[in-house]
Amino acid sequence: MRINHLGRLVAGAVVVAAFCGGARAADLIVSAAASLTNAFRELGPAFEAGHAGTTVVFNFGASDALLAQIAKGAPVDVFASADQEVMDRADRQKLLAADTRRDFVGNSLVMVVPSDSTLGIKAVADLQRAEVRRVAIGNPASVPVGRYTKGALQAAGQWAVVEPKAVMAQNVRQALDYVARGEVEAGFVYATDAAIMKDKVRVVATVPTDTPISYPVAAIAGGPNLAAARRFVEFLATPAAAAVLARHGFGRP
Repeated sequence: MRINHLGRLVAGAVVVAAFCGGARAADLIVSAAASLTNAFRELGPAFEAGHAGTTVVFNFGASDALLAQIAKGAPVDVFASADQEVMDRADRQKLLAADTRRDFVGNSLVMVVPSDSTLGIKAVADLQRAEVRRVAIGNPASVPVGRYTKGALQAAGQWAVVEPKAVMAQNVRQALDYVARGEVEAGFVYATDAAIMKDKVRVVATVPTDTPISYPVAAIAGGPNLAAARRFVEFLATPAAAAVLARHGFGRP
C-alpha cells in the first residue's frame, strides 16, 4: 500500500554517489543503518577529534540498499547494519575486511501510534480492528526492521491481518515519519527511533522478536581508507563511544 507523497521521499541510501563524488583521500566513508543516524552524527566529530586530518562522511539508509551500493563498488570504508542477515550476505560476497566484524549495539522493536491517537491501541492484536486502516512497516524484502516486524507478527499470528494494511517504508525513519505525521494509525520502529520523536509518537507496546536485534559493523575490504576504517570499528567499542550510543537508547549487543 502506498501513500500519495511517497514518490517525493528520497532515502539517504540512494544519494551515495553525491557525496562519494566529492570525497577526499582523508575522508572516512561510513555507510550505516538509518536508525544509527543521530548517534553516529554525534560520534563522527568525536572520532575526528582523536584522529587529526580524518573527516568522517556518513551515508545513512536501509541496510540492504547500503550493501547493494557497496557490492556495486561504492567507495565505502565502514558498514554498520541493523541486522545480521545483511552482514552475513556481505561476508559471503567477501566484502568485509578480515577480523573486523563485530556486534556493537542492540535495540528493540516497538509499536507506536501518533501521540494524539484516540483509538486506544495497546497491543498487536488491536491492529485487527476496522478503524486501523494503515500500519507503517519497513519493507521486509529490503529493510531489517521490516523483517523483524514480519517475524514478530507471524509469531503472534497477526501477519495475515496486518499485511493488507501495511504501508511499506523504505527505511525505519520513513516508517517513523508516517506515524509522526498521523498518516497511519500505527507503525513498527526501533525503540531508539521512537525516542527521538517523543512529542509526536507514543510507544504502546514492546514487541518480542525471535532473534535479538543486534547491529554488526565491519571495515570494507576494498574501501579506500582501510586503516582508518579499522580504527573506527575499534573506536565503537571504546567506553566513550559506548556512552554516546547508550545515551541514544542503544543497548548491549
